[in-house]
Parts: sequence; structure tokens; C-alpha cells
Amino acid sequence: MPRLLLVSLLLVTACSPAPGGDAAVGKTTVVKTAVEKAAPAKTAPKPVSVPSGVTTGYVVYDRVQKKITVSRNPHKRFRSASVVKLMIAIDHLERVRKPDLALLKPMLRVSDDNAATRLWSLGGQGKIIQRVAKKLRLTDSGPPPAGKPGFWGYTAISALDIAKVYRYILEEASPAVRNTIMGHLRQAGPCGSDGFDQYFGIPRGVARPWAVKQGWSGYGSVPPVRCTGNGSTAFYQAPAPVDFRNAVLHTTGVVGAGDRYIEVVLTTQTSRWSDSVTKITRLARDVHRAALAR
Repeated sequence: MPRLLLVSLLLVTACSPAPGGDAAVGKTTVVKTAVEKAAPAKTAPKPVSVPSGVTTGYVVYDRVQKKITVSRNPHKRFRSASVVKLMIAIDHLERVRKPDLALLKPMLRVSDDNAATRLWSLGGQGKIIQRVAKKLRLTDSGPPPAGKPGFWGYTAISALDIAKVYRYILEEASPAVRNTIMGHLRQAGPCGSDGFDQYFGIPRGVARPWAVKQGWSGYGSVPPVRCTGNGSTAFYQAPAPVDFRNAVLHTTGVVGAGDRYIEVVLTTQTSRWSDSVTKITRLARDVHRAALAR
């Protein structure tokens, strides 16, 4: 038999249908599966490295996948600093017939403490946290210690609870409450009303769009370098202790189109302000990158 004819017959035989299916397709599938099995596994997300001198609890909730994709110490309790202003805002907007929008704006956009103190007092101080914790089924949050009822920044929170707070605002609160709070968080200024730079963490570590509520405490009342920009001047009692000694620095918010990711990064720090903001910014960036890789 001529060589050319033999090759042609072999090709036709290899591509001819077999009973019950396509032999060529079946053979290709077997080869492809073997190649796939031999291929290296997909690279796992790079572990998040926590900077030295930092204790953290973080959570990223993906609202498209409807699950937490990245977390560490989600139930660890921290003192809230200004992150509690989210709870103050929810309680005020839902409890008062005519909310004081003039106080809510600076409290949420530039973290104004005087506005927060006024709303804290009007809401019954720690009763605000009790009401919000019960309604949102928060498991780790609690009012300030009994001896410091006026210290709203001493409210206990966890990364998981704050993620629940954002989920409530975005998915369960009335449009009026959601639009008021998120509208201000989307316009958070680079400077707090006290002169501290509040664009650490998510704002510098993660690409827009984002909306944030930051928190800081323990770095003194005067910033080392004054920020310049457009800033204007049934309840569950969790047993875990809260660190009231070391400085805290928190970055929380929603990131991505359609507010896809809720990112909460809470920290206690032992470094000076400039080093602390560098560390939390790097941490927020790495946490977000880990979430995107899931």
C-alpha cells in the first residue's frame, strides 16, 4: 500500500465516530485532562503579613459571593475610636423623627468629635450601643466601661460586627438612612476636623471607588503634622477584654463598583503616628489584594 494512502487511512480512522460518541473528541478530552492534571496548581493568594508592633482583626465580605473571603481574629474586641460614629448615625436616623443632619454631616465626613458627643448625649450614651447591637445581632460590641459613660470612643467593637454594620446600612436600612450615611462616607475628606490626616488605610492603599469611616485614638490631641485639605474644622455582653492602653488605628469602609467589598481593618499600634499610618495602609492594601485573589 502506498505510504501516502496509509497515512490518509490512519487519519480517517482516528477521526471516525465510534459507537455512542465522537472518538476524536473523546481522545482529545483524555489528552486535555492529562495536560490539565500535569499543569501546576493555581497559585494560592499570598498570605497577609501583619507589620511588627501591630495587633489586628480584619474582615472582607464580598457582597457578590455573599460570604467572608478574608479574615483574621474577626471576633477580637477593640475600642472603637470614631468607628462607633456609624452606630451613632444609625441610631439617630432611625430613632429621631427629625434627625439633626447638620451634626451628622461633620461627624461622618470629617469625624467631628463635638458633633458625635452631642448625638451621643441625645441618644442616651451607652444605650445607643445596646439598641444597635440588639437590632443588628452584634455579638462582640458593648458600651464603654461603666466609669466612662461619656467616652463613646471606648465602645467595644470587632471587625465582624463592623462588617455587619455596613451590611445593615447597605442591605437592610431604609433608603433614607442608607443614602444619608453612605453619601457622607463617599465624601469623607482627607482631614479630620481635629487636623489629623484621615486618608490612611483604605484611601491610600486601595483604588477608588470607596467610602470610608476611619478611627484613631491614643496619638494625642494635636497631630504631629497638621493635615491640609478640605477637612473642616437582647444585648450580649462579650467577656473578652478590650485594650484601652495602646493606641488604636482603624480603617473601615466599602470598596469597588456597586459597593462590592466591605473591608474592616482594626488595629492596636505601638508605633508613632507616621509609622502607624504606613503600617495600616500596607495592611489594608494587602488584605484587599488577598480578597481579590479569592
